[in-house]
Amino acid sequence: MTTIGLTTRDVARELARRYSTMTHEELDVLESILVPMKFPKGEFILKEGEVCTNIYWVVKGLIRQFYFKNGKELTEHLAAENTICMSIESLFKEQPSHQQIQTIEPTIVFAMPKDRLEHEAVRNTNIQMLYRKILEESLILSQIKADMLRFESAPERYAKLVKRSPQLVLRTPLVYIASYLQMTPETLSRVRTSALLDDK
Repeated sequence: MTTIGLTTRDVARELARRYSTMTHEELDVLESILVPMKFPKGEFILKEGEVCTNIYWVVKGLIRQFYFKNGKELTEHLAAENTICMSIESLFKEQPSHQQIQTIEPTIVFAMPKDRLEHEAVRNTNIQMLYRKILEESLILSQIKADMLRFESAPERYAKLVKRSPQLVLRTPLVYIASYLQMTPETLSRVRTSALLDDK
């Protein structure tokens, strides 16, 4: 399938380049696993109470992963182009998710169904390597965020996000960025103003 100028083969090549070297035959296998999905802005990719069965690779758009606590939405993760998103606990426990995944912009993802991925990983070392590297990356990013929230000040958190993902900061509504960085919108506004003044 071709979408936004990318074929499923293009996406398979990019995943292989990023996570694991593959032969043409192995790319054929990975390509057969990928499922292109298109969502309008504001659409739910995963709702609370549903079981997450896919790992999602974002090729266009922007999505957020969030949950409710005491009646408030808390943003867990933000993902733009060339990044992975999943509800990892639901995926591996095969239990209903407490988290939800929703598009912020019109979005195209390529889903990798966990059952297909695991079936091929048993038979193919490089598919297994890709699967492992994706999970490693997800765990490392979770640890980085946890450490950021534990040890860094609000200005340091914002500066790190701007340095790591400038496009994400420009495109994401401030209320979601504030939630992701665990600060109020008012605090984020002060931090942003201070950062702009420092840059002058």
